[in-house]
Amino acid sequence: MPQPVFETLDLHLDARGVVRVTLNRPDTHNALNATLIAELRQAADWLYSAGGVRAVVITGAGKTFCAGGDLGWMQQNMAKSRIERVAESTELALMLRALNELPMPLIGRINGPAYGGGVGMISVCDIAIGIDSGVYALTEVRLGLLPANIAPYVVARMGAANARRNFLTARRMSAAEAQRMGLLSEVVSVDQLDAAVERELADLLQCAPDAVAATKKLVGYVHSHDLPTSIIYAADKLADAWETNEGREGIEAFFAKRPPAWRKA
Repeated sequence: MPQPVFETLDLHLDARGVVRVTLNRPDTHNALNATLIAELRQAADWLYSAGGVRAVVITGAGKTFCAGGDLGWMQQNMAKSRIERVAESTELALMLRALNELPMPLIGRINGPAYGGGVGMISVCDIAIGIDSGVYALTEVRLGLLPANIAPYVVARMGAANARRNFLTARRMSAAEAQRMGLLSEVVSVDQLDAAVERELADLLQCAPDAVAATKKLVGYVHSHDLPTSIIYAADKLADAWETNEGREGIEAFFAKRPPAWRKA
């Protein structure tokens, strides 16, 4: 499937099967408008079907990761009908869901501040690495708005107590505090950001891609179901794994003391 070309995104696929997605609206601090939201969803659709993609890294052009919702876009939405406003809001919700449910790991290369919807973008990443000078805030209530579509992901990421405090006060968080809350997986200096991302990729590329995808689904399932239901699901999925080509290859490679077929140097 041909790699798409976008107006507000840059995509780069390397020889390892790693796709780098760059939010490319640096003049607006990569704020989310209708075009960027639509293109992120299109990019997610392409990643689902492209084949051979092992991991995705998402970052921002310039010195900001994502400033949240574009205020010009919001102003335009206020002039629309109720039906149109709901449709615009739904597009944002569907984009976040598409990124959250990517079968391959999504790594956030958080190169600078993130506000509002930008914090939501971090929260749909499986791994998020930020720079130590980064600042984060959920600023919606300062504008008389709600952190609505991002709420499921932010609450899952930092927990209800932390979400309540940060949603209700719009306070600024340092990178260290964001890491303590679970929003960031790791905090590094700006000159170490790429090396930290590469360390995560090096580990991921040792792992079987179909097993990674199934495990990502497993995490989502057990997080949203009770223990008896999860036990049934997990038993079924492990039995499935024993029947897969990857499962057979992994066990055979272990006993043969050789790398499995999917392992990248």
